This record gives sequence, structure tokens and C-alpha cells, in this order.
Amino acid sequence: MSALLKYTLARLGLFVLVGGALLAVPLDVSTLLKLMIAVVVSAALAYFLLKGLREEASVQAVGAAQRRTEKRERLRAALNGDDDGGESTTKAD
Repeated sequence: MSALLKYTLARLGLFVLVGGALLAVPLDVSTLLKLMIAVVVSAALAYFLLKGLREEASVQAVGAAQRRTEKRERLRAALNGDDDGGESTTKAD
């Protein structure tokens, strides 16, 4: 399972836990307000509790961005007729 998916599921699970706890508390507050509070509280908790997963997902995202950039550069080089990926070589006759 990818790190980004793990982080997303952890954030969602944290929201469900906090939202469920707030909905279970018998307060005279609307359900929408309780859910909005759950969003804020779960975001604050995720900042501290899910730091490792967030960093892991960030590393994975940066790696994917670098691979896309390298692939795009190779494609541009191939489209420009430079088959060796951007490195210039001279042919000896």
C-alpha cells in the first residue's frame, strides 16, 4: 500500500473517530457544527500524530515528481532528435 494512501486513510479514520465521539456527546449543537469541529480537531491531531506517515507520503510524492520530470526530459530529448537523452556525443567517421 502506498504511503499516500496510508496517510489518507489515517486522516479519514481520525476524522471518523473524532466525529463519532462528538456526535455521541449529547450537546445542544447542530450536527453540521459538530462535524466542522471534528474537521478542525482531527486536522490538529493529525499534524502531531501522523507526522511519520506525512513525511513518508511527502518523500514518495517528491520521488514521483522527479521521475515524471526525468521522463518528460527524455521525451523532449527524443522529440528533438537527441536519442541519448540530452547528452551530446560526436560520431567519429
